[in-house]
Amino acid sequence: MYRLNSCLEGFTFVTKETIQPVEIDRVVLSAKQKALRVNLNQDLYGTFAEIGAGQEVVRHFFQAGGASGTIAKTISAYDKDFSDAIYGKESKGRYVCKPRLVKMLDYEYDLMQERLDRQKHPTKRFFSFSNTVATINYHKTIQGHGWFGVKFQTDPSKEANTVIIHVRFHENDALLQHNSVGLLGVNLIYGCFFFYKKPNDLLLSLYDNLGRDQLEIDMISMDGPDFEHVDNRLLSLQLVKNEMTDAVIFSPDGRNLQAADVLYKKNILAIRGSFRPVTKVNIDMIMKGFKMFEEEHRVETDNVQVLFEITLNNLKTDGDIDEKDFLDRADILCSLGQTVLISNYSKYYKLVEYFSRYTKKRMGLIMGVNNLLDVFNEKYYRNLNGGILEAFGILFSRDLKMYLYPWSDTDTDQLLTSESAPIYPRLKPLYDYLIFNKRIVDIKNYNADILHIYSRQVLQMIKDREDGWEDLVPTYVDTIIKDKELFGYKKGEKVK
Repeated sequence: MYRLNSCLEGFTFVTKETIQPVEIDRVVLSAKQKALRVNLNQDLYGTFAEIGAGQEVVRHFFQAGGASGTIAKTISAYDKDFSDAIYGKESKGRYVCKPRLVKMLDYEYDLMQERLDRQKHPTKRFFSFSNTVATINYHKTIQGHGWFGVKFQTDPSKEANTVIIHVRFHENDALLQHNSVGLLGVNLIYGCFFFYKKPNDLLLSLYDNLGRDQLEIDMISMDGPDFEHVDNRLLSLQLVKNEMTDAVIFSPDGRNLQAADVLYKKNILAIRGSFRPVTKVNIDMIMKGFKMFEEEHRVETDNVQVLFEITLNNLKTDGDIDEKDFLDRADILCSLGQTVLISNYSKYYKLVEYFSRYTKKRMGLIMGVNNLLDVFNEKYYRNLNGGILEAFGILFSRDLKMYLYPWSDTDTDQLLTSESAPIYPRLKPLYDYLIFNKRIVDIKNYNADILHIYSRQVLQMIKDREDGWEDLVPTYVDTIIKDKELFGYKKGEKVK
């Protein structure tokens, strides 16, 4: 018996024959400590394939010592022709993309299984690590981003798991970004082997020895036999909750998506709400708003991306996020075939600024007049030096239109539209300017018979088991709520 290197003292005793990865508490280790702990495990064996930022990850394992027992091969296929010859060509000609990463992971992992005789290595747990990265360019006009992934076994007899992340770099120097690439890669490999039983800890460990000012993780997915219990939508939520990113997107089938893959050069139409639950009003808003949006001269009908957006504040109950409530809403929206955006952008100008990273085409926001009144409330912009004018400069310097759905004010029994909205007098000239230039327009042909429907009232009716709420939600939504017992609905309880 002997102790590990002094930098790991206090963790465990090991034998020379084997070192089993064990579930340990979240202790922040240095990159060298993590690499050494992996290297000293004689059952972990894999390949490293890195494209775009040097062999920054595998460097840590070489320098930590004991790498000969861990590294089967390392490769950097920088030349495109060489890379294509190994992994195949990409249909869109892009190399820093998820399909390229997946091809790298699968190719290298399959090669391990093909070339190494399992009878000679009965206890080996194979893995492949890959990344494809573009760091900041010389003129500093492209900030840099990358894809990282690990395909790994937790037992020689089990199929492999896969963890994939997408990263946006924020540092303004290529060498600093290279260093961050190395640290993140080590964190990812270590987390996969030592925290796979605790996905949230795995997620948090990715930022060990790193900060949000260095990089932003805006997409993660965990798949495989050890992650069958993991809902990747909750992982997306955790990214925003833990301030690893400000916005995440997932598809109707629940897959986590990278924003550029969804929004790049698209005409974006977004509707914000709590959707707790989705009501007939929400559907009428999106259908009528979409019809007006697609008729715009600068909108390509086959290039429109519709987003149902929920802000983090809308997900909080008593100051904390109710994950069950979040999944209830997600299940409904996904069942309706919608793409969902979860964001930390409580203010609309931040949301539009986010969209502008990916497109310069016409964008649209659908909102009720009550939300418009918040947009024109100056108190929300006190943190900006330019106040509301700065926020509106961000909003309307883009090709943006707001589509207003009328709002029935229960206090005054008045129907509010763009003409009757009570805008503060000192902001009225600005409002009139936007109306005159058709940057704010009313949604026409709305269904006046459903304006009395409010999500919070429907939710209360469901919880109280009151009869009649089924008529206030879209077709089939009531069936989904009942079958899956969403929003507190309980089967078999007596209807009031």
